[in-house]
Amino acid sequence: MNKLHISLLIMVNLLMPLEGAGLKFVTHDFPPFSFRNGETLSGAAIDIVRQTCSEIQIECSIELLPWKRAQFKVRRDHAQAMMVIGWNNTRAQWLTFSPPMLKTQYGFFTNISNPLNYQSLSDIAGVKVGVLESSNTSKRLKKIRQQMIELKLEPISIQEIHDNNLVFKMLDNEGRNIEMIYSNRDVGNTVIAQHNLHNVRYAGSNEELYYYIGFGRKYADKELVERFNHSFKKLQRSGVIQKILAEYHLETIESD
Repeated sequence: MNKLHISLLIMVNLLMPLEGAGLKFVTHDFPPFSFRNGETLSGAAIDIVRQTCSEIQIECSIELLPWKRAQFKVRRDHAQAMMVIGWNNTRAQWLTFSPPMLKTQYGFFTNISNPLNYQSLSDIAGVKVGVLESSNTSKRLKKIRQQMIELKLEPISIQEIHDNNLVFKMLDNEGRNIEMIYSNRDVGNTVIAQHNLHNVRYAGSNEELYYYIGFGRKYADKELVERFNHSFKKLQRSGVIQKILAEYHLETIESD
């Protein structure tokens, strides 16, 4: 069998539906990427997963859970994938990652009474910063604190909070117990709009990054994950992914 025939066979296998195949995804309340809209789940990541699963004709369920429980389910094979997540070394030990879904950024939010426009770590010396617990933003914020110590700046103090909506409401309420928030820009702006928080604003970016779907290394079916990722790339090349992201005013990634 020559190389052309082998390549065609691989393509056919990727495109053929797998009888009885399916993936279970978990996510958390993370607008505009995933959130509950009445009785249904909505969001850019959810729309992308549904479209991709439909493309390869597999059943995909999506469950919205607290973030810690979502991670636990993938670790224990109660689900095969979680979204949306940033890449880090710890996660790479137990997850494989989809192609990047979108581009976003982490940064600082402040109360409108604070005129700060964030430029450098010296701008946040000694500040009490709220962040969603067990998140990539929390992990990144702890690294920022360590950098400040090494630079001999007065380090921030960190308050981890279990609910992303709550942390923004705290800042809106005259900065109750916190002075700033470290969060994803798009998530923060969506929370502000959804809850009519008039006293919170974005003060500036600290880091740009990509968001992915993470598949459990130990339990997720490798062939099915490959089929999903192949389908995602196909939808990205045809502009379908970009169209979904545009509906949520999110930054797209050029297909390779």
